[in-house]
Amino acid sequence: MCRLLGYLGPPILLDYILSKPEHSLIEQSYQPREMTSGLLNADGFGIGWYHPQRDTDPFTYKNTLPIWSDINLPNLSRYIESGCILANVRSATSGQAVDLSNCQPFRSGRLLFTHNGFIQNFRQTLYRPIRNRLSDKVYQSIDGSTDSEHIFALLINELAANPDIALEKALQSSLITLSELAQFHQVNVSANIIVTDGRRLVASRFATGKSAPSLYWLRDDPTFPDAVIIASEPLFAGNWIGFSENSIISVGEDLDIQIS
Repeated sequence: MCRLLGYLGPPILLDYILSKPEHSLIEQSYQPREMTSGLLNADGFGIGWYHPQRDTDPFTYKNTLPIWSDINLPNLSRYIESGCILANVRSATSGQAVDLSNCQPFRSGRLLFTHNGFIQNFRQTLYRPIRNRLSDKVYQSIDGSTDSEHIFALLINELAANPDIALEKALQSSLITLSELAQFHQVNVSANIIVTDGRRLVASRFATGKSAPSLYWLRDDPTFPDAVIIASEPLFAGNWIGFSENSIISVGEDLDIQIS
């Protein structure tokens, strides 16, 4: 299982959210507390962010090394600041390649997407059924081999087919499709997801057949005022609230939170 992190609020330096907290994402890579599968998140990592002053597509930095081994990250994270950040430390599913194309977050236009979970026996079960649901353009946009990127493809496909649909509705529809495919092919799926367009965060805690991995949110902590953080595990002591099973949380530009 991977560990996820999302931040929306005033611009901060990356290291303030990535490494400063007592149970930071870096610590979660080698000493996670709530992982239900695997022991470490050492199969690469990725960070995505948006420029705080320019309306540009997001930037990403990825590596197949464990996050604690990247000698460039400390310097980069003390220089780059953003008001919208996504990050992921990866524990690769058995049989999945450890390469850059499989490192998250994934990017499409203004969207960043990260996923923690799995599709049971993905290559033998939902790999082809998911691809059969995609337009040619979305199909050809898939670079890697992970179940995570294919779930993202379902979301992109939904947004492309319905340009006026809200991001949370598109995610909900994608999860319904995923659930229907899982039921038909009799496999378990878990899909803790954070997706953003740089202005808002939308996140899900979702699973079929078993409990979903842990996911929490926090708003207006004294350490991070006027901000919302979503994380697989609490980063520090605070008023963290666990996601309900099979729920979606939408965080607006004004940090208004809607739960469905």
